[in-house]
Amino acid sequence: MNSLEIFLNKQNLVMPRFNHPKATSCADFNRLNLNLPGAQTKNLFLRDKQGKQHFLVVVPSHLEINLTSLSIALSVNRLGLASAERLQHFLKVAPGSVSVLSLVADKDKKVQLIIDESLWNEKAIQAHPMVNTETMIVSKSNLLKFLEATGHQARVFSVPSIASKTSEETLQ
Repeated sequence: MNSLEIFLNKQNLVMPRFNHPKATSCADFNRLNLNLPGAQTKNLFLRDKQGKQHFLVVVPSHLEINLTSLSIALSVNRLGLASAERLQHFLKVAPGSVSVLSLVADKDKKVQLIIDESLWNEKAIQAHPMVNTETMIVSKSNLLKFLEATGHQARVFSVPSIASKTSEETLQ
């Protein structure tokens, strides 16, 4: 039994779990055509330019995040993707396996959680349980209990996205 399972059992958090082939990206997951309940998520582990602040940003799977605008919204200097080494150090997962459930490994509360407002308003979200061959369905009530038990608070707002081009702009 891994540390997440032990933690969830201690907290009496029961979440449906689905096994599936390896999915390291939203595109991989979509190709599986699993049709699971809950909102599908995209999870990015980011760091500021100096590498002093770290963020787990959870958004709907289709959203393309505008990192420049997000940096401004968070009042940090240039956000970028954190390295696989940083991801392993802070959240104990490999790329493609990170999700809100990875915060169980952030015992020192060094990672700030950012959740897009549209996901926060969902009844449930999908999350990898620290491996990319399974997906758990996390109800809103279980998410709130999980965050309280891990000592993390979510900063919830509309995460800035890259505006898609209009058809007129695409034609030019």
